[in-house]
Amino acid sequence: MLGNVLTSGEAATILFGVFFSLMFLRVPVAVALGLACLPIALIEPRLGPMMLLGETFNAFNSFILLAVPLFLLTANLMNVGGITTRLMTFSRSLVGHFPGGLAQVNVVLSMFFAGISGSSTADAASQGKIFIHAQHREGYHLSFSIAITAVSSVMAVIIPPSILMIVWGGILTVSIGGLFLAGIIPGLLIGLVQMATVHAYAVRRGYPTYPREPLRNVICAAAKAAPALATPMIIISGKIFGWFTPTESAAIAVLYAATLSLVVYRELNLKGTAEALLETGRLASSALFCVGTASAFGWLLAYYKIPEAILSNVGAWEMTRNQTGFFIAATFLVVGCFLDAIPSIIIVGTILQPLAAAAGMEPIHFAMVGIISLAFGLVTPPYGLCLMIACAIGRMRIGDVLKDVCIMLLPMLGVLISVILVPDVALFLPRLVSPDMLK
Repeated sequence: MLGNVLTSGEAATILFGVFFSLMFLRVPVAVALGLACLPIALIEPRLGPMMLLGETFNAFNSFILLAVPLFLLTANLMNVGGITTRLMTFSRSLVGHFPGGLAQVNVVLSMFFAGISGSSTADAASQGKIFIHAQHREGYHLSFSIAITAVSSVMAVIIPPSILMIVWGGILTVSIGGLFLAGIIPGLLIGLVQMATVHAYAVRRGYPTYPREPLRNVICAAAKAAPALATPMIIISGKIFGWFTPTESAAIAVLYAATLSLVVYRELNLKGTAEALLETGRLASSALFCVGTASAFGWLLAYYKIPEAILSNVGAWEMTRNQTGFFIAATFLVVGCFLDAIPSIIIVGTILQPLAAAAGMEPIHFAMVGIISLAFGLVTPPYGLCLMIACAIGRMRIGDVLKDVCIMLLPMLGVLISVILVPDVALFLPRLVSPDMLK
């Protein structure tokens, strides 16, 4: 840019060079993003270190992002308030008689929990404590138990209300209600292919199966779980029909979860409330710190017009919509291996958005391709945060689990390809309920 000390190429070299060097030294991603901005702020007279601080705090000044800690608090209240236990009982009554009964319950409970928490890391932590050692004691291979727990947890960023959808909608100005609707079918498809994968493993390895529950037990379990299952319905319907914003829906979800835990199930006490608040603060501070430093990093990219420089050659390829979809998916699949999903959206999403628009991709279609692709990064090294959590709980090296993880990701890759080639897999529900959401 005219009047700047650094050219776009020099600024990009410093930003990405410092960032990847710090990542190589195992500096946390959020910290590495912030430190990568510091040399630019010191070299460029027009900017200065206060710019870095200002852009970081500007990212926090968002009413939409307030939904992130509120959804996390909802999930944590449900864990300590006995709601998750009822959902697990209902899941077992539904699918426990399928081959690999306990692993099937693991997948189905992840689907239910995804509709409440919106956080894959919260899902991996809570499900891991419940299922990994329980499955191992019942004769499942430990690597399989860890892999299915980690891989099933990624549904939380695809099935609404997803924290990634909230961040994507807020940063890239896309209808969050439309994103919520668009995630339902792909999320359910991923859940079904994971259940099919468990079935194949169980048949091949002879994993145990529970007896079929009588219809009466299924109905009783459904009745006990029904109040909890109403949570995602309240959140999604309220946002879609304009009753409240994403942040207001998250606040209502917290009140609803607290009421269920205190009044209906009567298992929430002062100690459990303190645990839920502490866990929420820990997870939310980590996620929002990533948002802040990634926003400063992204602001510098925009300031030096680095995205335009990166895309200038790509735009000359004249790709079709499907080719663009595969290019976007491949980019997010690679980036997700090294970078957390939230900074990936802020940095890479803003770079690729003009390319998607030029190829004729609907904003919601582009978002779903990006979000599903980033979900893979939660279980693929070297980042693979959900895989790290599951391996830590199972006390097993990541390398020993990778074979099973890769096998389980193949059917998910099929769902991603179907979303790219057949946009209506994601766009059918938004188009059906409110076509205005696609604009």
